[in-house]
Amino acid sequence: MIHYKTYIRGENNEWVTFVHGAGGSSSIWYKQIKSYKENFNILLVDLRGHGKSKNIKRKLFKDYTFADVSRDVIDVLNHLRITSTHFVGISLGTIIVQMIAEKEPEKIRSMVLAGAVTRLNFRSQMLITLGNLVKHIVPYMWLYRLFAWVIMPSERHRESRSLFVREAKKLCQKEFKRWFKLTRGVNSFLNVLLAKEPPIPTIFIMGDEDYMFLPSVQTRVSQRKYAELSLVANSGHVVNVDQPDEFNRISIGFIQKQAKRKQHVYTMNLA
Repeated sequence: MIHYKTYIRGENNEWVTFVHGAGGSSSIWYKQIKSYKENFNILLVDLRGHGKSKNIKRKLFKDYTFADVSRDVIDVLNHLRITSTHFVGISLGTIIVQMIAEKEPEKIRSMVLAGAVTRLNFRSQMLITLGNLVKHIVPYMWLYRLFAWVIMPSERHRESRSLFVREAKKLCQKEFKRWFKLTRGVNSFLNVLLAKEPPIPTIFIMGDEDYMFLPSVQTRVSQRKYAELSLVANSGHVVNVDQPDEFNRISIGFIQKQAKRKQHVYTMNLA
């Protein structure tokens, strides 16, 4: 089982599960934990090959799939007997959350998708193609630093870049290649995954400077019934690090709203 950590507020409190992106770990949520644990029970996971899950052997899998990675998270929920939870995902972690929504939607009360990846634009596809051409001959940290700079180019994004590069150093070259393979054909995969909208309340929280991923998210949200978009000013791709106070305000408010709505429905049904 992948590594996880919990903060328990109380048995009557809602659960919130955080899912980081590729190259990161649960430590990227350090600006959220204090505010969240005042309101919710928290579950932090380190995805396979990341953080404290790095040394957990997965001999059955030579290559990773999004289904494999999402199953890891579901296994933790089942182990902890968490029947339903709100999810907060960042970057590639938003794909994992949406994969869980497709596989076991009853486990998800609401989704907060930050720096969401719903489609790779031309520039990001070119980066992926370049990476696949040279990944066997170029040290992976060179590639990761390049990707981090292209995705988060502003001086305001310096802290986010530094955090992700620092976390990525904990990966090994083999692990990087396994995760990098997930990017092959990702647009086709996302088109299928996101073709149908699950009836789950969803908020996309995007930085207004996330130029690589924001346009596709705006298009996606405009076509959805249960989703809304919140733009955060002066923020790039890693909005929870660039503007943590605003991110916490928006995301916690959204989750509390969904929790109250569900409680109201439950009360009405009892009556």
